[in-house]
Order: sequence, then structure tokens, then C-alpha cells
Amino acid sequence: MIDSQTLKTLLSFYRDAGVDEVISSRPHNRFCEVEDTLDLAPAASAPEKRIPSPIAPLISPKVAHETAYVAARSAQTLAELKGALLAFEGCALKYTATNLVFGDGNPKARVMLIGEAPGADEDRQGFPFVGQSGQLLDKSLAAIGLTRQNFYITNIIPWRPPGNRQPTPAESEACLPFVQRHIDLVSPDFLVLVGGTATKTLLGGREGIVRLRGSWKDYTSEGGKKMKVIAIFHPAYLLRSPGQKREVWLDLIKIKHTLREAGVELGQGL
Repeated sequence: MIDSQTLKTLLSFYRDAGVDEVISSRPHNRFCEVEDTLDLAPAASAPEKRIPSPIAPLISPKVAHETAYVAARSAQTLAELKGALLAFEGCALKYTATNLVFGDGNPKARVMLIGEAPGADEDRQGFPFVGQSGQLLDKSLAAIGLTRQNFYITNIIPWRPPGNRQPTPAESEACLPFVQRHIDLVSPDFLVLVGGTATKTLLGGREGIVRLRGSWKDYTSEGGKKMKVIAIFHPAYLLRSPGQKREVWLDLIKIKHTLREAGVELGQGL
């Protein structure tokens, strides 16, 4: 009999490896199934037709980016942009994810947040930042009077990477035109980049989130609008490194003061 601690460790291993769905209530011996397929005896009836699983087409990163740029530029509304993403085939993550995770919150808000990529909960529900780290982010923002009624939130990558791994530069580059168009259509006055992937993808350069966080910078959207941008640590990082919460709190206070000076309507906070 396996003890409970061993079971918890095993479940944790499966979760970190990306195994987060139960597809059968009993085990299957796949080796026996392989042997069965090698049986060349004629079947009594015609074999059952199986619908093949969708396979990501082979598209070079350059072609993927160019295709994304054309599709994104043609979108005149958020609904059209979402439709363009649904039709986009230049990112293989689309074929391993359950749902497209597009955005949430108030699309007319003056504050827009951009994170990294969906996790398991986001992939299941189809909304960004709804899992454990998303709940921490919501609580942190609510402390300075920001809720999803007065900010809009999305991700660099709209599909979950298997096992919640870090998105590759090629995946981020393929989806970048959609993110840039997303910014143009929401047209915020302030951008908050949540985590290193969003920061590096939109600001470029070699400096990491540790050096870039906590200070406002100028940013010009693809459509030519000038806005202020600031980077903060990702809440998933804070769950692993709670000692950094003090730095995030200082960044949030700075964001609150800047938004108030600009006349952004904030709630009462916590």
C-alpha cells in the first residue's frame, strides 16, 4: 500500500509535467494495445474510422510572424482580433491547448496589464489570470483600487504551453503582432507588464525584469500612441519567492500615485 505522502509527491510530479486531466478511471496496458495492432488476421467487420487529431502545420518563424502581422492589422475590433487568433496557424501551442485565452476586464479602461501565458486553470476556463497566481494578482491590485472593472488584462501568448513551461522566443515573436494590435485596439494610457516574458517581448533589450521593474518608461504603440509602461514581478514568481512581495508592494504604490495624478478613477482599495 502506498502512503499518502508518496501519493502527494507523485501527483505533484504529474502536475508539474503537465498531466492535469484524468482521461480514464482504470489503467491501460499500452504495450498490449500495440501488439493487438500488429495482428494481421482479417477483421470480421470493417475497421472503425478514426478522426485524426489536429497536427500543427510546419510554418517557419518568419512566415508565422508575417502572417500574424497581416491578420492582426486587418482586425478593426477586439472581436475581429479574437477571430483572427482563432484562425491563426503559426503557433503550435494552439494544437495542445484546450481554449484560446484572449482577454478580460474593461476594454475601455485606461490601464492595461499584459502577462506571460495561460496556466492550467486559464486554459480550462478561457480567461487570463484566474488560477492561484491570478487570484494573488487581483488581490494585490485591489489593494490600490484596481479591479477588472477599471483595468483590462491579457497575455503575450494566448495558448497554454504544455506543463506551464516558459514560452519560447519563437512563440512570443509569432504572437507579438496580435499583442501589439491588442494594445492599439484597447488604446490604454498605462501599460503594466506582468513578468519577464511580457517585459522582454515588448521592451526588448538584454536587461531582465529585476533591473527593469519599478520605474515608468515611455512606450509608443504600433498605432503611434504614446503611453507610460511599467514592469512588475509575475505573481507566480511571488508564490515561489514570497520575500519579493515587498518590492511588488512598493511598485504598486508607485503605480497608484501615478494613476491618481493622471486622474484615473480608482476604487477604495483594501
